[in-house]
Amino acid sequence: MEELDGEPTVTLIPGVNSQKKQMCFDWGPGEMLVCETSFNKKEKSDMMPGCPFIHIIRKNEDVYSQILRKLFNESHGIFVGLQRIEEELTGKSRKAQLVRVSKNYRSVIRACLEEMHQLAIAGKDPASDRQFSIQVSSLSAMELIWNLCEILFIEVAPAGPLLLHLLDWVQLHVCEVDSLSADVLGSENPSKHERFWNLPGNTQTLTELELKWQHWHEGCERHLQDGTFASSPHLESLCKIMLGDEAALLEQKELLSNWYHFLVTRLLYSHPTVKPMDLHFYAQSSLDLFLGGESSPEPLDNILMAAFEFDIHQVIKECSIALSNWWFVAHLTDLLDHCKLLQSHNLYFGSNMREFLLLEYASGLFAHHSLWQLGVDYFDYCPELGRVSLELHIERIPLSTEQKALKVLRVCEQRQMTEQVRSICKILAMKAVRNNRLGSALSWSIRAKDAAFATLVSDRFLRDYCERGCFSDLDLIDNLGPAMMLSDRLTFLGKYREFHRLYGEKRFVDAASLLLSLMTSQIAPRTFWMTLLTDALPLLEQKQVIFSAEQTYELMRCLEDLTSGRPVRGEPDAQQLQDDDVETTKVEMLRLALARNLARSIVKEGSLEGS
Repeated sequence: MEELDGEPTVTLIPGVNSQKKQMCFDWGPGEMLVCETSFNKKEKSDMMPGCPFIHIIRKNEDVYSQILRKLFNESHGIFVGLQRIEEELTGKSRKAQLVRVSKNYRSVIRACLEEMHQLAIAGKDPASDRQFSIQVSSLSAMELIWNLCEILFIEVAPAGPLLLHLLDWVQLHVCEVDSLSADVLGSENPSKHERFWNLPGNTQTLTELELKWQHWHEGCERHLQDGTFASSPHLESLCKIMLGDEAALLEQKELLSNWYHFLVTRLLYSHPTVKPMDLHFYAQSSLDLFLGGESSPEPLDNILMAAFEFDIHQVIKECSIALSNWWFVAHLTDLLDHCKLLQSHNLYFGSNMREFLLLEYASGLFAHHSLWQLGVDYFDYCPELGRVSLELHIERIPLSTEQKALKVLRVCEQRQMTEQVRSICKILAMKAVRNNRLGSALSWSIRAKDAAFATLVSDRFLRDYCERGCFSDLDLIDNLGPAMMLSDRLTFLGKYREFHRLYGEKRFVDAASLLLSLMTSQIAPRTFWMTLLTDALPLLEQKQVIFSAEQTYELMRCLEDLTSGRPVRGEPDAQQLQDDDVETTKVEMLRLALARNLARSIVKEGSLEGS
């Protein structure tokens, strides 16, 4: 069985007393809404909530930190670059590349750490200072852990070089070392400097180190046994330190900032060629000796100890619990996975550890108004559940502006996410309709391939035409092309606009044929027939005969169907047409014009036959 985690940390909400009132909550993509209900646990008489506020609890506050956003942005490029060069990583070059990637990640952490440290120093607001200090501590711990994992798991330093790497590790993360060494080396006589012996530094090759250490060790042991320094307690103490005597080292505990500083110092003087497999024995004993039973290990101590024990999964688990966001564990796990160190560790719910942590990290990015764009790439590189997760998260992005909507749409189209494209386009089309931007609404509905919505927008265009006598967005309607086949109503809109264009170009015969075909092919809605028949009036009154006798009969039939037939939903019935003076006049004018045109067309066609 897997080891059970401890109880999660309790988050207290100001002004809310969950002992007296029942709470209700609702999860969002990256937030939770919490409020009191009117139900009282103890006193039934009090039905009013004591805290009439809705609280927003964010599960990932770090995405709103300006400096941490730099961490997320810059590390994103490193992550994507690593995924793309995976196929090129082979042999010895593979290890060198992975070490380089690791150092790149650390340099980003270091840059953010230094910037955060400057803000913490310069801050004037106590609350902000406290927050900056917490983030400085968190980034320092992240760099410390990452550097150790790089040495043990990625560099895989063997005995000998291992200690040199650990010395560099301590020197980098014990802040006083650099300033002390610069102070000592800058003096006239470094060996006489009062802090010379406080630095366990090293700038020699491994061979030189081993030879000198062996020489020191034998000489110190001999002098100590001979009692050479018996008369000088300080020299005797120094001799014991050079022999790696634990008691002597612990007497100088105030010079050592922490137990892992003590560990590396102890190894330097007693086991400079320590093997990786033996590290955890020295690490555990150093921790026990340094704490001395006076205090318990901190979460950072447990993480470092797990690293020294080469327990990668425990390192990741402890970091997931201790750190405030998923950035660290997601990127470290991904890198270790590329090192082929996590291949056998699959989780019981259908994903491996790398993918699970990347999914969690990407989900957190989607809670931010702009960082979601980074999250897309992380989902892309999760082969099992990435696609599904991206589809679920991208549907929840608030489309606050059209520019943002276009970015989301581009992401969906690049990945052939057809349903999401349709959903986004439909949302934008509905917004455009509400704002009476019919051209934009029609464009989005066509892009969504939504026939029903295209029909709705086309009806709005036709209604506006009836009210105003002209079309808006002519460029769009004139260039519908094959898109007009999306729905019958859209086809009619496009063809009706074409009729007006032909009429404007004085191509009356073509315009008349198109007008008649719109009615006889049932593409035109019956509610629009009267408008079409009215549009035929100027053509019927032309000097030359435009409509043939057969065409005139068709127009007559359509008029009679409209005035005497059973009405369909949305069109005026025959009685209403008769009662409306304007409509009655229009019908009489049409009948007269049709009769006159029929006579003219019969005469013309008869004359043509006779000749």
